[in-house]
Amino acid sequence: MTIGLEAAAGAPAVWRDEQRYWRGLTAATAHLDPPVAVIGLEALAHNARSMLDRAHGRPIRVASKSIRVRAVQDAVLALPGYAGVLAYTLAEALWLAETVDDVVVGYPTADREALRRLVADERLLVRVTLMVDSTAHLDLLDATAPVASRAGEVRVALELDASYQAPALGRLGVWRSPVHTPAEAHSLAVAIARRPGVRLVGMMAYESQIAGVGDRPSGSRLRSAVMGRVIGRMQTASSAELAERRGAAVEAVRTVAPLEFVNGGGTGSLESTSADPSVTEIAAGSGLFGGHLFDTYSRFQPAPAAVFALPVVRKPTPRMATLLGGGWVASGPPALDRLPEIVWPLGTRMQAREMAGEVQTPLSGRGAAALAVGDRAWLRHTKSGELSEHVNEFQVVSGGDVVDVVPSYRGEGKAFL
Repeated sequence: MTIGLEAAAGAPAVWRDEQRYWRGLTAATAHLDPPVAVIGLEALAHNARSMLDRAHGRPIRVASKSIRVRAVQDAVLALPGYAGVLAYTLAEALWLAETVDDVVVGYPTADREALRRLVADERLLVRVTLMVDSTAHLDLLDATAPVASRAGEVRVALELDASYQAPALGRLGVWRSPVHTPAEAHSLAVAIARRPGVRLVGMMAYESQIAGVGDRPSGSRLRSAVMGRVIGRMQTASSAELAERRGAAVEAVRTVAPLEFVNGGGTGSLESTSADPSVTEIAAGSGLFGGHLFDTYSRFQPAPAAVFALPVVRKPTPRMATLLGGGWVASGPPALDRLPEIVWPLGTRMQAREMAGEVQTPLSGRGAAALAVGDRAWLRHTKSGELSEHVNEFQVVSGGDVVDVVPSYRGEGKAFL
């Protein structure tokens, strides 16, 4: 199955008219019983183009964890400016490498079976790159697949910690690699170079405190403005610190190995990461679907390209409506911003004591009062891959009609993580 994004580029931004967009999706999928997940083709094309504009010429590697729909990943990779996939497990990478010739595993692996499959296949060894941040990963590889058993060299990339030590706030950023300084990066690069059977081909550093934190947080206007200024200053300082440190680390590692790529950033940091001369490519994916997390960013505003509808199955009171399911929660610190957002009908809200439930989600407000049993409500997921993990397929809608149906990983019988 293929999705043609080129033809949809430049189409009218129908999603800016809420009445038209949500009613149009309702009409297009009226013949389907919800739950139903939809990809708006024009919105997806807009997001893909917008991300390229924000990357200022840096190639974008598609972060598959945020999509988990092969047809979408293939469609985006067909656009000039996108190149390669950042996978989230080695098993997934081996599967994708059947058709994609450049797959970097964004996280270290301890999957011994997958490692044995990798080293036994010359074609996979050329297409797949492992991530390491310590010699322990190399030791595990050697213990699982001794050099003599390999069909060729194993490609590896070194991950640099991109966290920021902020004055007063302390450490900001996700806990990933233990390699923080240029000297530590150089030391690990030397250890990799001395290890038989592996070849250092790349580096990676993910600045989550910039890419994953919006500078326009929800809340009162005053709170949003104050917090936004604090976050903005932190991100500016972090970006400057990382550009200097990452540049020095890349230079140090290049004295050991001629790197093919230096990967950085994410959807939320395309502008700042592309300004770092040491970075050769940027990983991004969640901005393609445009979850509501990105409503808290001032730098860009993606279209709601991936959305889902749930059916009304109860009316606890005349002014309420209860949806079947709804607890499609995103990863991260448990909070309200991890939950799906009700976007249609307007004037509809979840109940504070229940919120989005595993099997039901009660709603209230003027929108809920107008809903009857059998109607549907539209929701946006928060962040990235959680939507694809709950549905087997997506209806691709363009011009008011369903023009294709594409399976998620789940629909293809795959559950990698």
